[in-house]
Amino acid sequence: MWRIVSVWLAFFVIACSLTAISAEESGESKEFVLTLDQSNFTDTVSKQDFIVVEFYAPWCGHCKNLAPEYEKAASILSKHDPPILLAKVDANEESNKDLANEYEVRGFPTLKILRNGGKNVQEYKGPREADGIVEYLKKQSGPASADIKSAEDASNFIDEKKIVIVGVFPKFSGQEFDNYMALAEKLRSDYEFGHTLDAKYLPRGESSVTGPVVRLFKPFDELFVDFKDFNVEALEKFVEESSIPLVTLFNNDPSNHPFIIKFYNSPLAKAMLFANLSNEGVDSLKSKFREVAEQYKGQGIGFLLGDLEASQAAFQYFGVQESQVPLIIILENDGKKYLKPNLEADHIAPWVKDYKEGKVPPYVKSEPIPVENNEPVKVVVADTLDDMVLKSGKNVLLEFYAPWCGHCQKLAPILEEVAIHYEKDASVLIAKLDATANDIVDPNFDVRGYPTVYFRSADGNISAYEGERTKEDIIDFIEKNREKTAHQEALKDEL
Repeated sequence: MWRIVSVWLAFFVIACSLTAISAEESGESKEFVLTLDQSNFTDTVSKQDFIVVEFYAPWCGHCKNLAPEYEKAASILSKHDPPILLAKVDANEESNKDLANEYEVRGFPTLKILRNGGKNVQEYKGPREADGIVEYLKKQSGPASADIKSAEDASNFIDEKKIVIVGVFPKFSGQEFDNYMALAEKLRSDYEFGHTLDAKYLPRGESSVTGPVVRLFKPFDELFVDFKDFNVEALEKFVEESSIPLVTLFNNDPSNHPFIIKFYNSPLAKAMLFANLSNEGVDSLKSKFREVAEQYKGQGIGFLLGDLEASQAAFQYFGVQESQVPLIIILENDGKKYLKPNLEADHIAPWVKDYKEGKVPPYVKSEPIPVENNEPVKVVVADTLDDMVLKSGKNVLLEFYAPWCGHCQKLAPILEEVAIHYEKDASVLIAKLDATANDIVDPNFDVRGYPTVYFRSADGNISAYEGERTKEDIIDFIEKNREKTAHQEALKDEL
């Protein structure tokens, strides 16, 4: 599941063309970013009320781009009152792997905000250029909720393009206020929180309320919504559900990007309609899609409208073509996909109804079946996985790879040598599958990185290969598993 989400988010980050990071030369020799490792991490963090830690890998291009911006921000923040400390950990170093696992580092760079001596950990969700890092961390290191004392304060605080939450209270004490502040502390890296004694300072909503009430301002749908249940869990659910548009717009407008990320991070099934939003006649399509979103609100489906121009990476990820738009895709959390190409406005409601009733078969992305497959290492695609691997009756070593993966490129000639070794043995097949271009629907194959290699014995046993990546070790593994299968078959015959 993580592979599905991470790949999807990765293409989104690229597609959205988030803030570019430029490397600047610096004449300063002093480093302001503190280098931590397994030996000094706990001792250093335990002494800090607030510290930011970047987990990086030396080979990571994004990490290299971030480095000068992170250093520049660290220099500026070292002069803040009080100073804000930025640190880094080489998560690729073997001795630091336990730290990376503890802090759930699943990609590079990963930035974490650690508070209260490391007792509270939050994801860094701010910009990646120096000035943005500085402003974001100044806010994060200050109070979780801002005191709004005038209409001018409210005007400056409530950004028309962001989610902003304001608590209105008759006094800044009591259980409701304490619960609100606990929520603000918990969600401060995701939202901006404020509190006030007078609702008349606020730009929208009933001005005569004395509270306690929570008012959430948003740049879509009904623009604001009030909530009066001060149970912390109920408050959190209210904020999370209210901060996702009924229909999220996926286009090239940067102000929409936070809502797109929230959409993809949500636990809901994701219904995505891709169309050329500049075409004439698209209004009826958008209107029908919104009607369906209203109909299924609260029923486990989120809705997104994607503009064709901004959705090229999505098309590549799903393996679909521009000629298929207007196109609707539903993506479930287990990775299953459902697709309806070239649809018209009146197709949307009945198709979604059929999906909800289980009448729509899943869509499996597959490369075309090769016309010729004569190389020593055979090419497997999603549409041939059953015939060539699962039902072949052969001993199959299958590599799941990514074309851009350096480790895969190093393994390729070794697998070719193994394949040549078994060229005259019809019972053994050495094969490869491009895991970026084909869906892997069989739960026996848990592909979390590249390359991932599995062996499927002639009798159907599937096991991961985790040995050394040498010709001799791979052949030895195949032979041992063949012998095991032959031994089990002999025992069956005796019985």
